[in-house]
Amino acid sequence: MSRFDANPFAEEEVNPFSDPAVRKGSGQSNYGGGAFYTTNPGSVPPATSRLSPLPPEPYDRGATVDIPLDSAKDLKAREKELKAKEAELNKREQELRRKEDAIARAGIVIEDKNWPPYFPIIHHDIANEIPVHLQKIQYVAFTTLLGLVLCLTWNVVAVTTAWIKGEGPTIWFLAIIYFISGVPGGYVMWYRPLYRAMRTDSALKFGWFFLFYLLHIGFCIFASVAPPIIFKGKSLAGILPAIDLIGHNALVGIFYFIGFGFFCIESLLSVWVIQQVYMYFRGSGKADEMKREAARRTVAAAL
Repeated sequence: MSRFDANPFAEEEVNPFSDPAVRKGSGQSNYGGGAFYTTNPGSVPPATSRLSPLPPEPYDRGATVDIPLDSAKDLKAREKELKAKEAELNKREQELRRKEDAIARAGIVIEDKNWPPYFPIIHHDIANEIPVHLQKIQYVAFTTLLGLVLCLTWNVVAVTTAWIKGEGPTIWFLAIIYFISGVPGGYVMWYRPLYRAMRTDSALKFGWFFLFYLLHIGFCIFASVAPPIIFKGKSLAGILPAIDLIGHNALVGIFYFIGFGFFCIESLLSVWVIQQVYMYFRGSGKADEMKREAARRTVAAAL
């Protein structure tokens, strides 16, 4: 072997198409329409396959899809129905606007209940509805309303202790009556008139407030003293029953002395409120306006 001989380990290149005999004697199999030729059954020659092209997609991306629409008759009926609903809504809106204008001309104010926040039972918004220069007086007047609630509540507690200690149930029932009638009565009779007078600057509402607020002050002064006029005065926690009870029952006497202090503070605050309201009432000329309004109403009633 010469040193320039070919590599004995190199693969021999065989062209199966060069010899017709090899082409005839080779195994042939059809696979997918292509021919597979082998030169030697024991060897694995390179294979060639020819696949048929895929058929075209049946879906045309550019084609439009026809969607059936309602008939012209249905469209006209629906349009007519929508126009009828629109006309009805416009009519209702005009009627509502007419009612609101009539309420505004009559001076009626719709008040939403917003106080107390956790259980609204009254309308109360001093910061937004009362003029700035009158807000202090209105806040103190509201404090006297809350003070009346406190006084009457403590009065029930004091009288209950006196009843337990042997004073009898009659004074307890009277204390309950004072509370039930005093709290809503104070709001309706004098606080709400003052609130509306401050908001609308009405002279007649100021007059209504003065009348019933004087009764409120008189009751607070009477309760702080509690003279022995009605059932020996034990139904109100004032100074006289407190002195009477402190001798033989110290606990009940202390409760009555505390009630006396509450009624005194309530009386002093109430006097300050009515003084300030009266000064504003006289200074703003509402007194003369109230006199003219009262005279006008009297003449109208006589005619």
